[in-house]
Amino acid sequence: MRKALRWLLALVVLIGTVSTAGAATAAEPKAVDIKDRLLSIPGMSLIEEKPYTGYRFFVLNYTQPVDHRHPSKGTFQQRITVLHKDVNRPTVFYTGGYNVSTNPSRREPTQIVDGNQVSMEYRYFTPSRPAPADWSKLDIWQAASDQHRIFEALKPVYSENWISTGGSKGGMTATYYERFYPRDMDGVVAYVAPNDVVNKEDSAYDRFFARVGTEECRDKLNGVQREALVRRAPLEKKYAAYAAENGYTFDTIGSLDRAYEAVVLDYVWGFWQYSTLADCADIPADAKHATDEAIWDSVNTISGFSAYTDQGLETYTPYYYQAGTQLGAPTIHFPHIEKKYIRYGYQPPRNFVPRSIPMKFEPWAMRDVDTWVRHNARHMLFVYGENDPWGAEPFRLGHGARDSYVMTAPGMNHGANVAGLVPDQKALATARILDWAGVAPAKVRENPAAAKPLAAFDARLDKRDVEREPALRP
Repeated sequence: MRKALRWLLALVVLIGTVSTAGAATAAEPKAVDIKDRLLSIPGMSLIEEKPYTGYRFFVLNYTQPVDHRHPSKGTFQQRITVLHKDVNRPTVFYTGGYNVSTNPSRREPTQIVDGNQVSMEYRYFTPSRPAPADWSKLDIWQAASDQHRIFEALKPVYSENWISTGGSKGGMTATYYERFYPRDMDGVVAYVAPNDVVNKEDSAYDRFFARVGTEECRDKLNGVQREALVRRAPLEKKYAAYAAENGYTFDTIGSLDRAYEAVVLDYVWGFWQYSTLADCADIPADAKHATDEAIWDSVNTISGFSAYTDQGLETYTPYYYQAGTQLGAPTIHFPHIEKKYIRYGYQPPRNFVPRSIPMKFEPWAMRDVDTWVRHNARHMLFVYGENDPWGAEPFRLGHGARDSYVMTAPGMNHGANVAGLVPDQKALATARILDWAGVAPAKVRENPAAAKPLAAFDARLDKRDVEREPALRP
């Protein structure tokens, strides 16, 4: 009887334990899919999801106010992408300053920290443009405020450290974002970011072109550029036929003649922006005796004769608007070309924006950013290419900067990156990025020379080639 009672009590306890365990299991919250978490954010909607091994990749729209100072005065849909790895990994916030790619890619800091990546299309680049477009709301503060709202929306999902990055105009964008919202990011990696502090003072570019590369290469490039203007009449006939064949027009810039000279004057700049010293082997060595076809092909390959057509300019109207209102634009001289061959010189951004869009330059905008960076930079890394014309006017650091760096990759162009730095700088830059992201291994904290990217290189995912735009666009 006593044994039977003990057995009965044991059975009751067992049943109670199983029941309690079952109740506990039932009470555990079910994991929410990352897509559902993203789409639960007010104003976020899905355009598409694309598969990629090891990640989830989403193309999204996010509702933004046209004017962040007056949010009630209309909204627009801004396109962003999310390369999702894990909510427990750091996040890199990338913008190229133009349109956003809708295919999966991973910027260098994302590979270094093995994290997530949020990419933003810059406002007013279609389709992320209000309709109708109030162009006065296209400025660096409004764009920084776009990033700030996206960060605030996504930070509850991606709660680990954030680093902003971008190349060229995207590097400028990352810098401006830091200036206006310095508490958002844990670090900034700005690649090849121009810093045109005084728009009317551009002598740094002339000094750059006087010494870049080798004298032999400079002479070859200068010879082709000059010869293209000497042969203006026959080559413009070829240009007219090319335009007619492709349906190109010249209403914005004003004439085929203006467009032709603009393309030719971009030639030397475009070469150094996108090519390397080794590519000089492809430049006609004796321009005076080269055929018209050889001169045309060289200029078209490097500058692109479609660049200043209405069709070539249309995509970049937001950039030229910003260049003519806040960013500034370079002007250089051509001592190797007689004045009689140059009719217009480097034309201002106003000539590349439809006259229906009003523009007024604000000379204080870049001075403000430059002053702020010099005195307030924290956890900022600027990377430049030795042979990149846009690096002739770089960001510089003053005594107020802390844990911030300016580094130059030898021999590199507008595609300069951390991987192209000399070994000790490469290790230091990598170590600082890992530390800012909160993922530096103990051995790296003890010895920065041991720093290396946490994720293996993926040839499809990791974009390392410079994103080629027509010359004179950063």
